Amino acid sequence: MDKQTRSNLIEYLKEFTTGARWQKIESVVSQRTRHISVVVENIYQPHNASAVLRSCDGFGVQDVHIIEKDNQFDASSQVTIGADQWLNLHTYNRPGADNTEICLSDLKQKGYRIIATSPHENDFELNELPIDQKTALVFGTELDGISDKAKEMADGFMKIPMAGFSESLNISVSAAICLYNTTRRLKNSDIKWQLSQEEMQVLKLEWLKKSIKAGEHLEQKFLDKLVK
Repeated sequence: MDKQTRSNLIEYLKEFTTGARWQKIESVVSQRTRHISVVVENIYQPHNASAVLRSCDGFGVQDVHIIEKDNQFDASSQVTIGADQWLNLHTYNRPGADNTEICLSDLKQKGYRIIATSPHENDFELNELPIDQKTALVFGTELDGISDKAKEMADGFMKIPMAGFSESLNISVSAAICLYNTTRRLKNSDIKWQLSQEEMQVLKLEWLKKSIKAGEHLEQKFLDKLVK
């Protein structure tokens, strides 16, 4: 769909929602970023998977990359409370393939620095992690952490400083802390972290359709009129 058609469709769909809802969409999309992305590898507890998605939505991180190996990523709607519908979820689950390598290679090609979270490595503490370059934060399984392949492909490692006997936090808590820290620093910097105007427009349209009853039907009705 070209930019002008998308713009006209947005104006058409706005007639079917409230002014308050449209203002909310505009406010949220202005705070979205792809400068920080999240990668979750082989997460098996639905509560943790869901909480990570909710944190991504809450802190404005648009893209979540889901690597499935032994475990299928299963988000609980009772925890996400619909947060996942406002995100772009990219799933890597090709049978017989090294899905970690596929995911991280793709992110590297897109200019992301791969930062693996691990309490056993000493590259960066969270507050010291550079955010000048696009960064993908990799979180591993609850029991084993990140895989050897993720460690091999990582451009660096980051850990949350701990003051107690426990050496690490639950993955959902770790993700929330990391995202709060990095997005707060990002938005207080001079880095161009926001989405492009076209990316914003695409999300506005998708979110409008999800906010309107029969949004897909109304979109098709609008497009059908264009070809008559």
